[in-house]
Amino acid sequence: MGKKYKNPPVVEALCEFQFIPTQPWDITIPGLLYERIRDEFPLKQQQIGIGFVIQPRAGGELEHNIELPPPQMQFFRSDKASLVQVGMDVLTINHLKPYPTWETFKPSILKILEKYKEIANPKGFRRIGLRYINKIDFNKPTFELTDYFNYYPSIPNNLRKMPEGLQVMVELPYEGGRDRLLLVLFTVIPEKPDVISLVLDLNYMMISPESIGLHQISDWLENAHTIVENAFEACITDKCRKLFEE
Repeated sequence: MGKKYKNPPVVEALCEFQFIPTQPWDITIPGLLYERIRDEFPLKQQQIGIGFVIQPRAGGELEHNIELPPPQMQFFRSDKASLVQVGMDVLTINHLKPYPTWETFKPSILKILEKYKEIANPKGFRRIGLRYINKIDFNKPTFELTDYFNYYPSIPNNLRKMPEGLQVMVELPYEGGRDRLLLVLFTVIPEKPDVISLVLDLNYMMISPESIGLHQISDWLENAHTIVENAFEACITDKCRKLFEE
């Protein structure tokens, strides 16, 4: 992201569209979409689980809730590195590691969105999100957060130790409050022993229904990606960049 890295930390990139429908949800829509993309996404399965939902509150703040969403259909590429998820007035395009480039990912998003629009004929966007999840591994038992990150929790000097677990989150307004950048840094269970793993999660969202027209999505995505790129680079130091081999 931003700079070009030999070993980029992106483990998942995704773009989610929540739509305002023109008619009640038609349960045949996922199957119709599958028929149009099955050459690229031939594997399919149904997903049922718990969702983490972010909703705007009065005053422009965001409320975080956990709820049971309706079942979604998932359509995977043969290598399972990319997938499309379709639910009730929701479309998500995911790309797992290895992430290609924005120049590849964006056209894929727009192509699948166009096929969905032809089938479902939505009235507009209720919400849009472009999210990049970065996992950074440190092969050492302890280190100074400030050596690698410009974004980190403030720890009092007399408690200055490497925390075994951390989570810090901020929400930053953009475009007069129409958009939000949710910026989260937290620890996760490492895949290998003697490794510390941190996730830097950047989620840029349009949260004002119908404030972006269906025909304006390409420009919105480009701006959202630029903001996420810049935020990622602002959050890390040159020492951190060396881990990714620029």
